[in-house]
Amino acid sequence: MGKTKIVIRYDKLDYCVELMRALAHPLRLKLLEFIDGEGKTHVRKIYRTLELEQSITSQHLGVLRNAGVLKFEKEGKFKYYSIDYDVVSRANRAVNNFLKKEQSWLLAKKTN
Repeated sequence: MGKTKIVIRYDKLDYCVELMRALAHPLRLKLLEFIDGEGKTHVRKIYRTLELEQSITSQHLGVLRNAGVLKFEKEGKFKYYSIDYDVVSRANRAVNNFLKKEQSWLLAKKTN
């Protein structure tokens, strides 16, 4: 019987790790929830409404932007953020697929 060759795409794996790390932080989830409710909003409104320090807000928005979760536009002196729902949807599907496989694996292990 031949061995199955597993190909690991480290660039894709690194991106997935960055994306999951970005989405796994409670404050970043709070930021996403706020931006989702607004549709598109600027940094000042985010940190004033959520009563956060500007520097902390910008740091966390940067993590989300670098992970591809947020879209960024600059209009005049304001920086506007909106959610890239395609990225969030792909992340959601990936997690759900993983959980389904994990559940199947656990059920198979239990029956053996």
